Amino acid sequence: METLESLQEKLRSAQELQSVVKTMKTMAAVNIRQYEKAVKSLAEFNRAVEFGFQFLLKREPERIVEGTQVPGGNLCAVVFGSDQGMCGQFNDKITLFAMDKMRKLRESENRIVLGVGVRVTARLEGEGQQVEEQFFVPGSVDGITSAVQEILIKLEDLRSRRDVDHVVVFYHERLSGSTYNPRMVSLLPLSIEWLRSLEKKEWPTHTRPMYTMDWNQLFSALVRHYLFFLLYRAFAESLASENTSRLSSMQAAEKNIEDRLEQLRNQFNQQRQNSITSEIMDIIAGFEALT
Repeated sequence: METLESLQEKLRSAQELQSVVKTMKTMAAVNIRQYEKAVKSLAEFNRAVEFGFQFLLKREPERIVEGTQVPGGNLCAVVFGSDQGMCGQFNDKITLFAMDKMRKLRESENRIVLGVGVRVTARLEGEGQQVEEQFFVPGSVDGITSAVQEILIKLEDLRSRRDVDHVVVFYHERLSGSTYNPRMVSLLPLSIEWLRSLEKKEWPTHTRPMYTMDWNQLFSALVRHYLFFLLYRAFAESLASENTSRLSSMQAAEKNIEDRLEQLRNQFNQQRQNSITSEIMDIIAGFEALT
């Protein structure tokens, strides 16, 4: 039978753990909010980029195909995961989803994979997929821009040296509440259908802007901005989903801790009652022995 001292120590440890879990819950909720705001703020940026594509394509619609190509070389996949744990099946789900999609797109020798996060990189390698390079996950919204730029530099290098002509990203997209789903988005080549749909849209005003740059240079600049938007969104969505998964895990942990605390309190009260009863019986026995 456990002593009162040992039960008190277990109670103290459980209460400390409960405090840590509550703190992590609060941090996860705050992080979800800031990453959701980051995703929403991208809407206007994307709208401006699409206007740029739309204007160029209306001026010279016959050059749409120049900005696209049919994939035939190597595939580069960017898989977004986490650096930290305690987020449930977050990394496992995106790894299995990415591996399934990549097998359908290219053979293993024609795949180049970039991992965003220590833990998802380990999962990919555990599935037998070699990871070309690992990137760290930013700890806040402020770090996303520099992280995107690092990946863009790497992609440009791979396109020039390794015959990469198809780039996709895999990340979790937060839906609502505590739900999120894995998603695949193609970065390059640009979709001809998407470009043609922009070209067919009505221009919102009666006047159209002018440009003096070379068409190809301007188109390339818009493509870079568009890729920046897609990667930034992937980062923000993935981080929001990661914290959603962590929040769910902490809620489950908090429930288990509360159940354990209740159990320990009952044990402690029962043990204390037994101790008091034993002391009373000893006093009565001693008194009877003396009389």
